[in-house]
Amino acid sequence: MPWSQKIRYLIGQPIGVSFTNGQGTSGVLCGVSGNKLLVYEYMYQAQFALKQYDFNTIQDINGFPPCHTQQPLY
Repeated sequence: MPWSQKIRYLIGQPIGVSFTNGQGTSGVLCGVSGNKLLVYEYMYQAQFALKQYDFNTIQDINGFPPCHTQQPLY
């Protein structure tokens, strides 16, 4: 499925974004504004930033897989 069709299923979910230049980022997909993807990213300590990425810079978007643990984590 093309990444542009994944957007509606991933809003409000943690995602990974790969860019056409080979870099990537992760955060929570907040939505779309114009031709920009809105991603809420962790910066440091308790600070977050809403970043905007042009559609033409995006190669793919994927939701995070669920955690599967056999034992409780301590």
